[in-house]
Amino acid sequence: MSLSLFEIVILPDGDIALQRTDDDSPLIRISFSDDAEVFLESAKVDVAKVMIDAGIEVFEELGAENMKLESPRIDKDRVLH
Repeated sequence: MSLSLFEIVILPDGDIALQRTDDDSPLIRISFSDDAEVFLESAKVDVAKVMIDAGIEVFEELGAENMKLESPRIDKDRVLH
């Protein structure tokens, strides 16, 4: 079984993403509004890390084997919380 390594990166558009080190396709992508970015300033990456950690923790608690890993169909203009 191969081991996957992940990294948190800042994308060219300023979004923050979690992706595999050997793949440029984000598994998770976080966008902050302009107001949030002004408020967070340099803490933006730290907040994104906490958000990603919390998501991974919930995923593990729910049991990864029981969750469907399908991409939901979402309109690009819609914000899903």
